[in-house]
Amino acid sequence: MYPGLKAPEMRDIPDTLSQLIRTAFVPRTGYKFIVSDFSAIEARVLAYLAGETWRSKVFAEGKDIYCASASQMFGVPVEKHGLNSHLRQKGKIAELALGYGGSVGALISMGALDMGLPEEDLQPLVNAWRNSNPMITAFWWDVDRAVKAAITQRSKTEVRGIQFFYKSGMLFIQLPSGRRLAYVKPRIGTNQFGGESVTYEGVGSTKKWERIESYGPKFVENIVQAISRDILCYAMKTLRYCFIVGHVHDELIIECDSRVDLKVVCEQMGRPPDWMPDILLHADGYETQFYKKD
Repeated sequence: MYPGLKAPEMRDIPDTLSQLIRTAFVPRTGYKFIVSDFSAIEARVLAYLAGETWRSKVFAEGKDIYCASASQMFGVPVEKHGLNSHLRQKGKIAELALGYGGSVGALISMGALDMGLPEEDLQPLVNAWRNSNPMITAFWWDVDRAVKAAITQRSKTEVRGIQFFYKSGMLFIQLPSGRRLAYVKPRIGTNQFGGESVTYEGVGSTKKWERIESYGPKFVENIVQAISRDILCYAMKTLRYCFIVGHVHDELIIECDSRVDLKVVCEQMGRPPDWMPDILLHADGYETQFYKKD
């Protein structure tokens, strides 16, 4: 090996170490791990809240959301390993970057240029995604108006079952589960572009207490991720008879007897909560003798 070159396994030491740390978690002798997680949980919650029915239909039929998104954006059928398959990558990067108001910068941050997408194609990609998801785009700005009204008028507002109100110097967003998100000392200010924006106090990117700026799509991101967390907690209650040894993001790690059926665990994890009975959930998983990424 030439000086300065690294063996493949040494090129990303932090990633290698993190994978090794995972494998240190093993079940008791005679037991196994079932690792089960939700499929596209944030995309499902966002589609449900916004009423973007074509997306919910995709989930109901078990289809690939990246292909479906590309097909909706470009008006042609897209198959993962078939017709117009080259468009799936555009659908995927758009899905990952644009659901919460992201634009060209978000696509670049998600690696769009590294994937070979020309920079001049990025803004049309943003436009195509927003045009094909009008209910989600409208939901961002409905939430934006509801937040501002709650702050300025001290009144309770509601958007598609999500409630917003101001009390005791706090903005509260009440989720379908009944849990509330709280924002300290909210007020309306002016952003760098001269428009209205909402700011509140909290721990910012500098890890210090400061005023944080937000707007409709960012509040939608907070709401969707909080509801996704509530759904995971509901799944943990549903599976409370199991020995849940850990949870990571939208994933449960269960230590169980070798006879426990993976399919049954996934089916129970995918049960919708009683406070959101119509949402289409799906859980999938695997069995293992040590924790790992599937």
